[in-house]
Amino acid sequence: MDTLAGQILIVSGSPGSGKTTIAAALARLPGCNKVHLHSDDFWGYIGTGHIDPWLPEADAQNHMIMQIAAEVAALYARKGYLVALDGVIRPWALEFYKTLGVPSHYMVLRTSVEEAVARCQARGGDSLTDPVVVADLHAQFTGLGAFERHVLAVDGLDQAATLEAVKAGFASGAYRLN
Repeated sequence: MDTLAGQILIVSGSPGSGKTTIAAALARLPGCNKVHLHSDDFWGYIGTGHIDPWLPEADAQNHMIMQIAAEVAALYARKGYLVALDGVIRPWALEFYKTLGVPSHYMVLRTSVEEAVARCQARGGDSLTDPVVVADLHAQFTGLGAFERHVLAVDGLDQAATLEAVKAGFASGAYRLN
């Protein structure tokens, strides 16, 4: 993973796919300097005017947040950090990475909808647990067309096996965007 210093690793997928767990684990690996950016945090910074990102009226806010996340990730990468950025980052948001001048990789972790819903409901707390919303977001990561090659099937894999598959995938260069 040290050869990816100064690059952005986007770990995406539906809620419950394991993206935050894996991005955090990537950032803790020994070696080069690394940072974990959790894109959900950027929505949390909005005090007044926050719109739940899965609602149709959140479109402009979602575009703004995705642009901010990309620019912050690029700042870290330009300072030599390997950036593990996780979030529900759909292919439309990748436009923000084209002009950054930073090598970026995009990997979509895919589980079954049943596993995604079960994982979300097991979390508890203030996390997303509504099975209808989780299933809708899961559906948005099926049939990705040209981006289907960025999918890594992780259904039924434990955390260690998922981490190893993600590390191998990123190291291979197969998920590189630019």
